[in-house]
Amino acid sequence: MTNQLDIEVADGVCRITFQRPEAFNALTEEMARGLVEQLLAAEADDSVRVVVITGSGFAFSAGADLTGDNPVDSFGEETMDGANLITRSIVGLGKPVVAAVNGIAAGVGASICFAADLAVAKESAQFLLAFSRIGLMPDGGSSLTVAAAAGRARAMRMALLAEPMSGQDAFAAGLVSHVVADDEFDALVDRISRRIANGPPLAFAATKRAINAATFGGLEPALEREKRGQMLLFKTVDAAEGTRAFVEKRRPTFTGS
Repeated sequence: MTNQLDIEVADGVCRITFQRPEAFNALTEEMARGLVEQLLAAEADDSVRVVVITGSGFAFSAGADLTGDNPVDSFGEETMDGANLITRSIVGLGKPVVAAVNGIAAGVGASICFAADLAVAKESAQFLLAFSRIGLMPDGGSSLTVAAAAGRARAMRMALLAEPMSGQDAFAAGLVSHVVADDEFDALVDRISRRIANGPPLAFAATKRAINAATFGGLEPALEREKRGQMLLFKTVDAAEGTRAFVEKRRPTFTGS
């Protein structure tokens, strides 16, 4: 298990915490693999009734880790397979998954939140489908999960304009299940996780399968569409420019090539 994740299992709750606060918990490939491994372990552990995913510091997760002179060069099929596997693992887990959104959730970090069964957000949290800012498209299933929760118009606005959305606005749009004052956040997450841990696991599993089948029935085609589209975009001049501009903290200049 990577030291970039903190794992705590107690009283039926498996709590997974991203531990790269200095990088706003941007996901490395090591973190992505570790998250999937822990979700699989939670599935196999009968003592675990609910999984809570959260971040350390001021962020839930800022998305993919963008580093180096040409960050997009490190992206490829393995990157997309990793993002898709995280979403499949969350949606397919036979136990409820709670995203405890303690701060900014951007890119694939937001995709993780939108794939979770419940999402509890601080009022100060922000959600951002930031992909278009770097010349890419939504992935991690968010082209489907956002539209399923908030509708096509909201999904287009978030994806095309890459506008940040507050925790309160995300709740009003149906993207998260709970929003709470920052100083009440930990208590609410604990209360929800305890309630699930003490509830009927078979009924919860059946309920999750039924609701996901009704709302996320098109998830697999969506993941494949995202993978094909993103793989093409990884090779573009715009994606190279967008990711470099992000690292260099400047506005990108897109040319459509």
